[in-house]
Amino acid sequence: MKPAATRRSVLVAGAAALAAGCSKYGEENDGGATQAAPSATSSAPSGAKPSAAAPKELARTTDIPVGGGKVFADKKVVVTQPTQGDFKAFSAVCTHQGCTVNSVSGGTINCPCHGSKYRIADASVAGGPAPRPLPPQKITVTGKSISLG
Repeated sequence: MKPAATRRSVLVAGAAALAAGCSKYGEENDGGATQAAPSATSSAPSGAKPSAAAPKELARTTDIPVGGGKVFADKKVVVTQPTQGDFKAFSAVCTHQGCTVNSVSGGTINCPCHGSKYRIADASVAGGPAPRPLPPQKITVTGKSISLG
């Protein structure tokens, strides 16, 4: 006759089963071996548009004032130009409670919800309840064109 399972043995077995089922895509639970993800060079079905389209212009460099910036709420990004020719981009989502920042003035990116302010040069917190800087976003400046990515 088998001994009855203890509560501890049932919990340990359950935890082990959960851990085994929590692997990420492309990972095997066999000591570190990984399965290759599908190739990014696989051919698309005929008639499909390529997924890596050229970046679309977000703004012209002349749209971003020196010592200021512009919020692109629809893209959730803010682009600044702290000094002539130095363009930066950051998330437009406030790190306090997720509101979208709505203005750039006086050297700061400003959130209307609770008054958080971020410096235009590096998006570090200049004031308010925000707990951390705005995350940087990648932009490409080509000639007078600014594109995301």
